[in-house]
Amino acid sequence: MQLDPDELKPALNRLKRAQGQLSAVVRMLEEGRECKDVVTQLSAVTKALDRAGFAIIAAGLEQCLADPNGEMDKKEMEKLFLTLA
Repeated sequence: MQLDPDELKPALNRLKRAQGQLSAVVRMLEEGRECKDVVTQLSAVTKALDRAGFAIIAAGLEQCLADPNGEMDKKEMEKLFLTLA
């Protein structure tokens, strides 16, 4: 299944933001920053990744519903969804 690039723009933006946040976490660790600050930033990375993943899966579900003869069945989509849960 090929996802619509226009629908993925918000997810891509989240992933780019998460990439920057992850770089910040690495830098913070290298600089010996406080644990609380590192964990807070790491939490932001995790949330950004989760939201991007859910957005991608939602787009896939929407396409599957629009095309019932698509490549993925309900069970496969459920399995993908559960990998993020």
